[in-house]
Amino acid sequence: MAQTRGKTDMMKHLMAGAAMAMALSMSATPALAEAHAEAGADELRAAVMEDMPGLFELYKDLHANPELSFQEFETAAKLAERARALGFEVTEGVGQTGVVAVMENGPGPVVMLRADMDGLPVIEQTGLPYASKRTAVPATGVETGVMHACGHDTHMAAWVGAAQLLAERKDDWSGTLVMILQPAEETGEGALAMLQDGLYERFPKPDYVLAFHDAAQAPAGFIGYSKGYALANVDSVDVVIPGIGGHGAYPHTTVDPVVIGANVVTRLQTLVSREISPLDPAVVTVGSFRAGSKHNIISDEARLQITVRSYTDEVRAALLEGIERIARGEAMAAGMPEDKLPSVTVQDPYTPSTYNTPEFTENVMAGLKERFGDRVRETPSVMGGEDFGQFYRADPETVESLIFWVGGVPMEQYLASERGEVELPSLHSPFWAPDAEVVIATATEALTAATLDLMPRSGG
Repeated sequence: MAQTRGKTDMMKHLMAGAAMAMALSMSATPALAEAHAEAGADELRAAVMEDMPGLFELYKDLHANPELSFQEFETAAKLAERARALGFEVTEGVGQTGVVAVMENGPGPVVMLRADMDGLPVIEQTGLPYASKRTAVPATGVETGVMHACGHDTHMAAWVGAAQLLAERKDDWSGTLVMILQPAEETGEGALAMLQDGLYERFPKPDYVLAFHDAAQAPAGFIGYSKGYALANVDSVDVVIPGIGGHGAYPHTTVDPVVIGANVVTRLQTLVSREISPLDPAVVTVGSFRAGSKHNIISDEARLQITVRSYTDEVRAALLEGIERIARGEAMAAGMPEDKLPSVTVQDPYTPSTYNTPEFTENVMAGLKERFGDRVRETPSVMGGEDFGQFYRADPETVESLIFWVGGVPMEQYLASERGEVELPSLHSPFWAPDAEVVIATATEALTAATLDLMPRSGG
């Protein structure tokens, strides 16, 4: 999930009562005991278990060799070659480093499965034997460690797992399978880059789009979903407040941008509490306030950095308009002239909200509930963001869309956190180490089963 987004609020309250009983019965790392026990009665699950050793080796390789956004050259080439070997028609370099793999298999719907590829500028501290030691230079220009701290390595391994199983089962489905590897999810740019490079024009346009994301606050193997809005619009806003600087002992000769900025920060709180309906979720958080350089100098400028979260486009527009109005209004109230009012810049592109089309979501999850039982639960939406929403927004009249969660917290660690003994690391933490085998096995089975249900053979 994108680098600018908070995700530590994920699903803390999901596993009480009956759900805890479910969690206790689930497999423990790395045995996958439950899945093995059930595999004999389920051909698909047995196939997943048979593929897991190879998928886990792939995961370890991906984890040890992460690449930053729009730098996923080795990753893309490696996975593109696997898709070609499975019989997909593969195109590389879509949206800079994206990969599109197409398998046409008779008449029927077009189903698109997406995985994201990029790592984060994080120095890994998990202590895993296959921990990343990679370094790279991000947009900041400062060399840093690189880590798959958001679990995109599990996403890619499950993507390969689903591709293998579906390629082996062409007699069981009919339609067109489009599998994409998306770059630059962490910067919120990759999905849009692929669409602008002709994803829906150069390749079969999907009827259904599916993806999953690992979850750092839910037990490994848990599947969570939301109908309707699942993740938020994410905007980054920069406000520059001019002032008239001077000596701190003579404030009457200045116009203090720190005071203006403080008033802006305070007044911004009323955007959500007094201007947006209580029924519409919204967040306005000032993450940075910088001004001045010395005790006795009144600065001539203050800068605010703000993150803004919403679900609907109407609320988003109201929040962004309100920020500019408040910043300019407070400066005018302080006596700043019209030609020296604050500038407000909304970073582009922004990350749009992710919408799970409700009926489609319910239908897919009904099938997964039959397969996984109580491991599948409806969960609250979150105010984090994901640029997966771009694929639905590109054609909301014809595209059905769903992203779901697969819990990644090792069971022992999750239960210890419930007892208050440990704090769970969040996504983007240098300590985040999911129970990768359980995540990959669960997601591979879920993606494959859902796709088979969406593309049945006639009379099947």
